[in-house]
Amino acid sequence: MNPNLQQQDEDFSFELTAPRNGFDFDATNTSMSDVEDKYMEKHGPSDLKDTKGSARSTQETVISVQLQQLPDVLSQSTGSGSSQSATEMGGRDLELDCPDGGLRAWLVVLGTAFSTLASLGYMTSWGVFQSYYEQTLLKDHTPSSIAWIGSLQLCLVFLPGLVSGRLFDLGIFKLPFVAASALLVTATFLVGECTQYWQFVLCQGLATGLGVGMIFGPSLSVLGHWFKRKRGAAMGLTAVGSSVGGTVLPIATRKLIPAVGFTWTMRILAFILLFSLSVPCFTLARRLPPKTVSGGLFNFRAFRDSPPFSVYCTGVVFLFLGLFTVLTYIDISAVTNGVSPNYTFYLVSITNASSTVGRIVTGLVVDKSGAINFIAPTTFLAGIITFAWPFATSGSSLTAIAVLYGFTSGTVISGLVIPVFLLGDVSDIGRRTGMVMSLGALGGLFGAPISGAINRASGGFEDVGCFAGSMLIIAGIFMLATRHLVLGKFSGKF
Repeated sequence: MNPNLQQQDEDFSFELTAPRNGFDFDATNTSMSDVEDKYMEKHGPSDLKDTKGSARSTQETVISVQLQQLPDVLSQSTGSGSSQSATEMGGRDLELDCPDGGLRAWLVVLGTAFSTLASLGYMTSWGVFQSYYEQTLLKDHTPSSIAWIGSLQLCLVFLPGLVSGRLFDLGIFKLPFVAASALLVTATFLVGECTQYWQFVLCQGLATGLGVGMIFGPSLSVLGHWFKRKRGAAMGLTAVGSSVGGTVLPIATRKLIPAVGFTWTMRILAFILLFSLSVPCFTLARRLPPKTVSGGLFNFRAFRDSPPFSVYCTGVVFLFLGLFTVLTYIDISAVTNGVSPNYTFYLVSITNASSTVGRIVTGLVVDKSGAINFIAPTTFLAGIITFAWPFATSGSSLTAIAVLYGFTSGTVISGLVIPVFLLGDVSDIGRRTGMVMSLGALGGLFGAPISGAINRASGGFEDVGCFAGSMLIIAGIFMLATRHLVLGKFSGKF
């Protein structure tokens, strides 16, 4: 064998297997065998014989094939002007080899469940604070102005997704997550010291919203690194965390306020959040290497290149305009109809508890049925229930509304991000998620205040239900349109 050929082959193998950026991907070690396999498939064993019928050395033949491929592979894996590094090559192998289970992957699910408990679960408890503030601390302010606190919080839950999603794609995850956790806990402590409207806006609206926003989006994006076939189940289990938070925290808040006062209630809530957020700080981690993708923070090219993505984003805006109206006003609407305040605050918890069932069912169903195939019908049902909500005036009828709406809205929340994962490359998953959530935040910002203004102008909740229900129906139509654009037909799995 020619020693020069052997030396070149050895040097090439070293270039492929040398660790880059702290990663050492074993997948690159098999690149030469892949070339050999492709060569054998193309030419067959007979091509390994010379013209005299004697067999050539298989090893020499493979080396020849390797050297033919050497310039192309080197242009991809080495050199200062390379367009594709060994890290990216290994990253693609890791994408294909998604764990979809195992202890480490399920620990990530545990961490995301606790993060959604402390973020979205805490945020969906706002209805209790809306009712309490209207009756006590901020009773001199209109329901619409108080609702701006909650809507600002909701908007900032999703708006920072533009920044956090981009940072996530670049590999920057843990530091912003820990900093946001500290901000959320601190803000919750400070809410207990607030006495003026502007103080609540700053602490419970702005600071709390920013903290939750920088926690919620990236924690969902992590799941895309660890799950593919079982992504729906992972998302469903993750969403259970927010349901548990939305069930326990409102009850704890209303029970603790008469017992220890508002200030100590917020301090206790802050300690609960501190414990909950410590779990994801230790268990959440990226799996895939960072990858630089073009387009900046907001990739406008994604709308041009993917009409389904554009349509889906539009539907999410309409969805957020109406989705949180019932959750925000069901407590105070019950009080208005003469239901005892000692029971009405349970309605928020009942709604969130019922959403737990919806989120679990979503996780079990969407992997087989397709996300939009499931959440579009439940979005329509949520809209119909929203139309009916203002006409429920007794405790029992409002409880039924809470159970039904909780289930349907839970399915929507749990499955909302899954189509985003499927409408682009996994390397851009953080930014796409951030874009969708940021656009949805616009709907969340104006939805509750618009409903509050309609309530004040009309003197009841009938028109409020009509507005919010209509938004949900429109959102469902856009979801079905997205499926049609992807599949090219009106039925099929998506």
